[in-house]
Amino acid sequence: MRMGTYQDAVRTLNTLQTNASYLEQVKRRRGDPQKQLEAMEQFLARSGLQVEDLDQLNIIHVTGTKGKGSTCAFTERILRNYGLKTGFFSSPHLVQVRERIRINGQPISPELFTKHFWRLYHRLEETKEGSRVPMPAYFRFLTLMAFHIFLQEKVDLAVVEVGIGGAYDCTNIVRKPVVCGVSSLGIDHTSLLGDTVEKIAWQKGGIFKPGVPAFTVLQPEGPLAVLRERAQQISCPLYLCPPLEALEEGGPPLTLGLEGEHQRSNAALALQLVHCWLRQQEHRGLGELRTSGPSIRWQLPLAPVFQPTAHMQHGLQDTEWPGRTQMLRHGPLTWYLDGAHTVSSVQACVHWFHQVLQHNQGPPSGLEVRVLLFNSTGDRDPLALLKLLQPCQFDYAVFCPNLTEASSTGNADQQNFTVTLDQVLIRCLEHQRHWSHLDQEQAGPDLWSSLQPGGPAPLLQAPHPPHPCSANSLVFSCVSHALQWISQGRDPVFQPPSPPRGLLSHPTASDGARVLQEAAAIHVLVTGSLHLVGSVLRLLEPSLSQ
Repeated sequence: MRMGTYQDAVRTLNTLQTNASYLEQVKRRRGDPQKQLEAMEQFLARSGLQVEDLDQLNIIHVTGTKGKGSTCAFTERILRNYGLKTGFFSSPHLVQVRERIRINGQPISPELFTKHFWRLYHRLEETKEGSRVPMPAYFRFLTLMAFHIFLQEKVDLAVVEVGIGGAYDCTNIVRKPVVCGVSSLGIDHTSLLGDTVEKIAWQKGGIFKPGVPAFTVLQPEGPLAVLRERAQQISCPLYLCPPLEALEEGGPPLTLGLEGEHQRSNAALALQLVHCWLRQQEHRGLGELRTSGPSIRWQLPLAPVFQPTAHMQHGLQDTEWPGRTQMLRHGPLTWYLDGAHTVSSVQACVHWFHQVLQHNQGPPSGLEVRVLLFNSTGDRDPLALLKLLQPCQFDYAVFCPNLTEASSTGNADQQNFTVTLDQVLIRCLEHQRHWSHLDQEQAGPDLWSSLQPGGPAPLLQAPHPPHPCSANSLVFSCVSHALQWISQGRDPVFQPPSPPRGLLSHPTASDGARVLQEAAAIHVLVTGSLHLVGSVLRLLEPSLSQ
């Protein structure tokens, strides 16, 4: 049995990615999604497990559009504080694929990843004869691998984040989770899930199971009604999470390890998931959950209001989740990293960025420059996202693909066969055109009054006059080149070799370089894609790659 290195394992895993041209064909003639779930059960059986084996994992299953990863991170950290051995499966990874499978909050080691990868790969290879689909696709393979590892490592529980949707996501072969959660819903992955938030809610509610408690944060009325109907059809007891303020009454205010006002909703959901999971273990699911009464308006019972324990308080405070409302201070540069990629999450990102800038605003000590580094992928609407970012008054907007280097052949963790290089560069040029168009469309003071009906002031207070972004936007072929131009050698951590020829050939690039070299402070917001944030982190935090 061949057992290669970690990089060999990741390269072989990457061959299970769907190549770009085939992906387009599949989108045009998508098959029965229920059959996809049945195929996943067959892969599980071929790998040596039955669906019933997954019941041992005491799973917390979480879906949503915005904040499901952060909710999982809060949940896992709190339960680890209780001395429990935790498994955590999430996606996507930022720097290395093994981040997706964690034991006690830490990505599994390259050695453990390599061992389990080859064991599963060879088992599936040996059983592929006569099978209609010989090998599972990339995400399915990792899901199977996570289940095997969690069982082998004898975790006390596994926090499992849904990949896309819920009903037909391959994580949904789990039949008996302990508890389910739904974070904030919005529009995303429309080609797979539907083009309205109600259709998306139907998909997300597909993780509900008969008799298994489920919790949702407050949603708009339409999708909340769909979740309620789904729960009734499935005989799932669904509860509405009270806001975090309700759990803070009579106790100290809760401090969160993740920044941003929107994280309070994720923390409230996490606390309910933990509270329910602990109670289910104590009572083995006997008896109904004691609620804090019916919510007449939303026609759902309210989840219990309780005093968070010390373990819960410390868990919330100690939670780390890179790439989400994350700040890195490197000399004169401050990097603001948030993988927001939907309308609602970018709105939350802009609010966070604004708050942090306001909070840290001291007396003027020289020129301050604001830079946007942006990319958007898949079927998302980049124009809608860029429109939300415009009021941040960026001096420069920089667009690049999610590639760390112009060539990713040396680094298997960053390879992506689902799109071609031409496609991603054309998309970046489209982003630049959108930015230019938005600038021409809404220059001048009317922009601010149109943003907030009756709102008195711009989102970010001048003295910081907006610059014409059509003149001050650039496209680079990779993240490394973009960061070299933005940092101008002034980031003490990111010190690449000499810049490539032609980096300053464009007038905006050469003029901007002088501004960036002289600025007292440079604020860089990186957003639009978690993959982009991952590529940036790879360069700014080299320890993550080791």
